[in-house]
Amino acid sequence: MLKTMGIHHITAMVRDAQRNIDFYAGVLGLRLVKKTINFDRPEVYHLYFGNEKGNPGTVITFFPWAKQGEGRIGTGQVGVISFVIPNGSASFWENRLQKFGVEITSNTRFGEKYIRFNDPDGLQLELIERDEGPMNTWSFGGVQSENAIKGFGGVVLYSAQTFKTTDVLENILGFECIGQENEFLRFKSVGDIGNTVDIHLSPSIRGLMGVGTVHHIAWRAKDEEELLKWRTLLIEKGYYPTEVRERNYFKAIYFHEEGGILFEIATDPPGFTIDESAEDLGKKLMLPSWLESKREELEESLPRVEVRILEGDK
Repeated sequence: MLKTMGIHHITAMVRDAQRNIDFYAGVLGLRLVKKTINFDRPEVYHLYFGNEKGNPGTVITFFPWAKQGEGRIGTGQVGVISFVIPNGSASFWENRLQKFGVEITSNTRFGEKYIRFNDPDGLQLELIERDEGPMNTWSFGGVQSENAIKGFGGVVLYSAQTFKTTDVLENILGFECIGQENEFLRFKSVGDIGNTVDIHLSPSIRGLMGVGTVHHIAWRAKDEEELLKWRTLLIEKGYYPTEVRERNYFKAIYFHEEGGILFEIATDPPGFTIDESAEDLGKKLMLPSWLESKREELEESLPRVEVRILEGDK
């Protein structure tokens, strides 16, 4: 049976590009590994943050667009995004978030203690200590490698039809159900990062796409050959996946599972160094070949942004 290693990336909607960079790079210490544009709407940035190389399982991406309306987190969406931090670093992160005025709370699921907070646009985030996953060697501002976010821990899905979403996780993506606790059902993949999915079993309000919500979640495929096998399987199971789409840094298919959540399956290769060296990741606006002729026009229309050390770290 096909089995995904876990989360490939997660993409969300936000309003302001510089504020987004200041939070995810400046406060959370993630590396801006790619600055490009939304291939479907080239007037909007597509910003990618991750570990030092932007490895699959570490990358959160954003469409920052000032004109979009407010979203509402609810059914048919990824409700909560969890990041893994090294064991023993929770107090560092609690102090750091509070230093930058981020309100934090704590909660426990399946015996694990989570630090919960929101980003400036209202996305619900968590930090969880785990041994799993390689250390992130990237250091920036006040975040050194020994405390740096490793990548994703997992997600909480708000499904409109939990049994349908469960079926996709188990019988298409190859997750294993490892238990239920109160209102959560937990699934785990075979990977060592981005490997935990919790389904929230209690009904909630219907989600609305917009600022402060997740647009889609992508699952890992080893290569294009495996991606095509998943596409065939989805069709056999009665789903309607897209054709394979070229995203420069990976190839992908998309489909809506019946709980309302937009799923993507994306290939691990070729990765973010296909058009930039590892040392220069995120420094320049990178465009697909078919938009290179419009570089001057796009650079003029897109807002000026920079990765900067925040005042609290100087």
